[in-house]
Amino acid sequence: MKSDKLDTHQKALRVNLDPGKYGVFAEIGAGQEVARWFFRVGGAAGTIAKTMSAYDMTISDAIYGASKRYVSRERLQKMLEHEYELLYERLKDKRGSNTRFFVFADTVTARSFARAEEGQGWMGIRLQTQPGAEPSDIIIHVRMLDRENVQQQETLGIIGVNLVHGALYLHDKQEEFIASLMDGLTPERVEVDMIKFSGPDFKNVDNRLMSLQLVQKGLTNAAMFNSDGEVVQAAEVLYKKAILVERGSFRPVTNTTLDMLQCALAQLVQEPQVQGEEVVVLLEMTLKNLTDGGVIDHGDFLERVDILSSLGKTVLISNYFEYHRLAAYFFKYTKQLVGVTMGVPTLRALFEEKYYTDLDGGILEAFGRLFRNGLRLYVYPFKDPTSGSILTAGNLRVASHLRHLYSYLLENQFILGLRDYNEEFLPIFSRDALNKIKSGDPEWEKMVPPQVAAVIKDRKLLGLKDL
Repeated sequence: MKSDKLDTHQKALRVNLDPGKYGVFAEIGAGQEVARWFFRVGGAAGTIAKTMSAYDMTISDAIYGASKRYVSRERLQKMLEHEYELLYERLKDKRGSNTRFFVFADTVTARSFARAEEGQGWMGIRLQTQPGAEPSDIIIHVRMLDRENVQQQETLGIIGVNLVHGALYLHDKQEEFIASLMDGLTPERVEVDMIKFSGPDFKNVDNRLMSLQLVQKGLTNAAMFNSDGEVVQAAEVLYKKAILVERGSFRPVTNTTLDMLQCALAQLVQEPQVQGEEVVVLLEMTLKNLTDGGVIDHGDFLERVDILSSLGKTVLISNYFEYHRLAAYFFKYTKQLVGVTMGVPTLRALFEEKYYTDLDGGILEAFGRLFRNGLRLYVYPFKDPTSGSILTAGNLRVASHLRHLYSYLLENQFILGLRDYNEEFLPIFSRDALNKIKSGDPEWEKMVPPQVAAVIKDRKLLGLKDL
């Protein structure tokens, strides 16, 4: 039976009829929706050693230990550890030689009479891929987008079955596994915005590539990981924080890239509402930034990410081509100031109305969404290579019928020109640095930060040609 041909009923039944797999289901929050599927299809006695749910916080703490938040990665990890330890300890002698043990757990909050916010939560599985083997983990974070509680519960049950079935039968085919998580569902119903594989069976899995797969396959519009390559869920990083983001291809990061970021940060932290607050700095790559001829080269992606990691930066991968959609993503997590830094050419493109034909209100609607929480654009100047003149946010000319709109945004400081920039960096462009790297022209080293040059040379990244 091919996994992509199975519906939820068939997946649950396949697991139930497999005598070599046996496990526990522990669910906190929105009911025992996943375990219910395995009972519903029949044959659950061959799969389920125990199901449980601890709704009361005191009871839950007594079982799993105290947590700061009950719907959290920390709580999920404690559930997996506790239940697997008990399962293995009690059954290893009786069944350990011929059984692959697993524990599925989730901690989820859904819409209810008392809670109208969107549902979200953590799901995971700890499993053996061979009898007697050390276990490995797969965890995901989900956002349930249905408006009714019963629909969110249904979604939770389906994606839980997909996770269990995929982990048991597709654990060695990660891309196929990720795609299977959406079987029977649509992006309008659920989003998987974080996934992490860990343990001995996944020691060669790069979770940064798995994050990219989430975006590529449409399970989410954005995924994030820190400079250590650790995947993170957006709320863990962005919740109630001021944010500064720079978008680019970063192929490679140049002196201009960092000068733009540093100048923007210096101005953002002086805003009255930001002073003394933590600022999250993100470097964002869109799928368009990563695509070459319609294809994303995973090796090239990882090379760029390694370069960004050398600078200690958190990386955001997104499918938000339009800036107002990127802004809406941030506004889900924070009401603090959001700053976006960009060059004059990007600002000029932002005022091209052809990008907003899908909106009834056109450019006005797009800008209303972009600037609705006081978002700032911090604009880096551009030096014309032919004339040598410097274009800034202050002297940029847009289409005549948009000049009053531009003046309004400039005068009210939604658009701000960057100060104290290094004029020596203005002529540097990533494409020129990349060409020099590939041709073996040593001048490229002067165009990038020293730590970036070191990484490129040590690992021979981006097609570096030996002299």
